[in-house]
Amino acid sequence: MRIGELARRAGTSTRTLRYYESRGLLTARRTGNGYRDYDEDDLRLLRQIRTLQDFGFELEETRPFVECLRAGHPAGDACPASLAVYRRKLAELDGLIGQLSDVRDQVARQLAAAERTAGDAAPRCEMTG
Repeated sequence: MRIGELARRAGTSTRTLRYYESRGLLTARRTGNGYRDYDEDDLRLLRQIRTLQDFGFELEETRPFVECLRAGHPAGDACPASLAVYRRKLAELDGLIGQLSDVRDQVARQLAAAERTAGDAAPRCEMTG
């Protein structure tokens, strides 16, 4: 299939496909007249990349998954390098969840303190009616 069809089927743009090609994540074969030519395996690679990016993975983090698929594995996460990326991403997410939890606790404490000091004597905000 040509680049336009691949882009349409993958739900992306031809510009993105050219970028992936420049980064070595996608390899185009050339037809006799110089057009880029792709197949279903390329579509599978793109779907893997898009899924991982939807999960918050950086483009470079998708490389082991792409290489795993290119090596003939049925899934991009069937290789040790892909599993290592999953582990790193999970640790990163756990850290972010911890940070967000700390911030949430701080905001909850601030709100509780503000509500305690608001009392009856405080003037009403014009915004609240």
